[in-house]
Amino acid sequence: MWAMLKSRLACGRKRSAMAVGFARREDGAAALEFAIVAAPFFAIVLATLQTALAFFAGQVLESAVADSSRAILTGSAQNSSLTQSGFATTVCSKVQALFNCGKLMIDVQTASSFSTANTAMPTLTFNGSGAVTNSWSFQPGNPGDIVVMRVMYQWPVFLGPLGLGLSNESNGNLLLMATATFKNEPYLAGP
Repeated sequence: MWAMLKSRLACGRKRSAMAVGFARREDGAAALEFAIVAAPFFAIVLATLQTALAFFAGQVLESAVADSSRAILTGSAQNSSLTQSGFATTVCSKVQALFNCGKLMIDVQTASSFSTANTAMPTLTFNGSGAVTNSWSFQPGNPGDIVVMRVMYQWPVFLGPLGLGLSNESNGNLLLMATATFKNEPYLAGP
């Protein structure tokens, strides 16, 4: 009986020594630490890239609005009887590398004064299939009129909850909007 007890004690000590030895091993420590840190690191990198891309797209849209608004400001859009779809083509030519031109929303309105000009971001409404149902006007005005030009685009947010609250629409997209408010030049109205 004594021999059996001695062998069990020896076996228990051996297991205890193996457990302590295993706890002291550092062979996989770097891999384990990387596994713990990798997911948050890649999430932050992707969120940073998405945010940078959204800011870049917003700046491209701002530049396109500034360039395109000159056609209305100088009266060339009015003199050539440019329609809303024709003006959309003008805007699209400046952003087609980054945006889907069919999804650009262009709203051009006249205002009685700068203080009454509507430059606020609109609330978009959607139909059952997710398409925008808002109607946009195209009133480029006459010489001396105050004009507000708003161009909007729904930028897709692809990281969902990792987008860090980047979306501002109910469908999860980011509504980018660029606005130009100006007074038309005293151009000569032509045929």
